[in-house]
Amino acid sequence: MNADPEVREHLGDLLTREQSDASVSRFQAEFDQRGYGWWAVEVAARGEFIGFAGLDEVDDHMPFTGVEIGWRLARSAWGQGYATEAALTVLAHGFDALELPEILAVTTATNLRSQAVMRRIGMTRDPADDFDDPTEPEGPLRPNVLYRITRTART
Repeated sequence: MNADPEVREHLGDLLTREQSDASVSRFQAEFDQRGYGWWAVEVAARGEFIGFAGLDEVDDHMPFTGVEIGWRLARSAWGQGYATEAALTVLAHGFDALELPEILAVTTATNLRSQAVMRRIGMTRDPADDFDDPTEPEGPLRPNVLYRITRTART
């Protein structure tokens, strides 16, 4: 999945198998440390791994702080409602189990598919919050949008 150019289009460079495995190890360590993080997403009827979704702390270099929701699915799983279903499950966990007051979502300005999921799960965007990712060079990955949802505004 991390070697698929279409999956990585809004994320940056493709990952080798070793880099991908290392990121999974980091996900597991962070989950163990914080008690939340990234979960595997499977098609229950087939037991097929199709991606992951979860919560993560916003990176230090961003112009805001908080907890961010995210998801990444294999291309074969796109357009079937899995991202929305997984994201709603993650939101419920973040608000109900972790009692977070707010959850954020960030993506590139050109990632319209993820922005559609953000809207479907009840998140809203204030264009005044949009920003340039300081870790990205000039180009399509630099302009980013920020979506938010609060526990009280949850649908």
